[in-house]
Amino acid sequence: MFIFSSIQEYHAQLLAGNCTCIEAVHFYLDQIREKKHLNAFVNIYAEEALARAKTLDESRSSGSPMGKLHGVVIGIKDVICYKDHPVTAASHILQHYISPYNATVVERLLKEDAIIIGHLNCDEFAMGSTNENSAYGKVLNPVDESRVPGGSSGGSAVAVRANLCMVSLGTDTGGSVRQPANFCGIIGYKPGYGRISRHGIIAYASSFDQVGIFGKDLSDITLTAEVISGPDEFDSTVEKNPVPSYSVESKETKRSYKIAYLKQAFEHQSLDEKMRNGYWNFIEQLKRDGHEVEPIEFDYLDYIVPTYYILTTAEASSNLSRYDGIRYGLRADGAKDLQTHYQQTRSSGFGTEVKRRILLGTFVLSSGYFDAYFQKAQAVRKKLIKKTQLIFKEFEAVIMPVSPSPAFEFGVKTSDPISMYLADIYTVYANLAGVPAISLPLFETGGLPYGLQIMTNQFCELSLFRLSHHLMQQYKSFDNS
Repeated sequence: MFIFSSIQEYHAQLLAGNCTCIEAVHFYLDQIREKKHLNAFVNIYAEEALARAKTLDESRSSGSPMGKLHGVVIGIKDVICYKDHPVTAASHILQHYISPYNATVVERLLKEDAIIIGHLNCDEFAMGSTNENSAYGKVLNPVDESRVPGGSSGGSAVAVRANLCMVSLGTDTGGSVRQPANFCGIIGYKPGYGRISRHGIIAYASSFDQVGIFGKDLSDITLTAEVISGPDEFDSTVEKNPVPSYSVESKETKRSYKIAYLKQAFEHQSLDEKMRNGYWNFIEQLKRDGHEVEPIEFDYLDYIVPTYYILTTAEASSNLSRYDGIRYGLRADGAKDLQTHYQQTRSSGFGTEVKRRILLGTFVLSSGYFDAYFQKAQAVRKKLIKKTQLIFKEFEAVIMPVSPSPAFEFGVKTSDPISMYLADIYTVYANLAGVPAISLPLFETGGLPYGLQIMTNQFCELSLFRLSHHLMQQYKSFDNS
């Protein structure tokens, strides 16, 4: 029986002739069918994946060199364009839309011999924290099917946790990779803004969106990040400097680190008491093991969520104005004039949460409120970035919780959107500041996993991976009780 532990081990099996790419694809297709009730996938490309696997097996047998992701079975979030395949952002308004081109990240995956097995479920237009806002229905958390998997990249997290693919891609606008990884007990990595191209990603908030990676093994994350990162002529925001060899350089020898933790974050009233105690125990253990771990004052914590939602909804209002029923996607019938056509199409095509954020964004951009809300939020963001730069002049990394609680039950927060938004208190900071961050599955409480969030300075992903590698090696079985 095929068993996957890491990409490195998988490649060793392929070279030794102990398995084939076709066997791997069949294994995952069987798993997807068996666990269909989790609702992780919205489209599965079985025949195409098997055909590509056959081609890769033949190529390898003939002695051709293997790509870095040779035969690696990957799922991609339903906001990532894959040429000649449907991409809908889990929304009725993009039903039957077929992408005419590949996202840059997809091009790079395919260039290195990856196999894309399907598109994964998500909150509509990546707006949500529970994957309850999808036109395809909710995704179940395989850890406890009565609880949310997190969002918006819930399907991507579940696919990895439930062994439906080897690694997966999601997007992270305010925690949409780290939070579901946290709820599902796997690794979730968000790069710094400008490290990975956004070309071919359906936009939610363009100055926040980033493609992220889910995996169970950190080496799989670093290798995938190495492949999809780097300059892109289609995205002017991407850093032009070469990408380090993450997969090789991240495995440095053990050393001590200088780490900061935001005192207000660990003392915040929203944080689950058992989780708080677990984090304090972990911090003390880090100190005993020779790391320099110091608290820092961070007075902006309660301003982070309002700032984030003002800016992201404003950008969403602008980005989603293109979905008008004229050029592609859903088109409402029976309208007597253009204005009515727009209203009917958008009212029937968008879900409740998307409409809520469009309305909020339109409000903060409107005459009379632009200065009071949008510009003030921009000013707060600048202060946050400046504060972050000062922190990283003194410290190598910052640690924080990922979310205030472990995965909660379905329906608990759907009637209270403000409570849902406030649950993003720990993750949106990294997006506002544009710095890389990762969620590591180090802990559990009551049988539910929760992670440690680490952030490093912008374009210091290598430092993030090195510290993460050290912590995963030394503390994976840490008893935080």
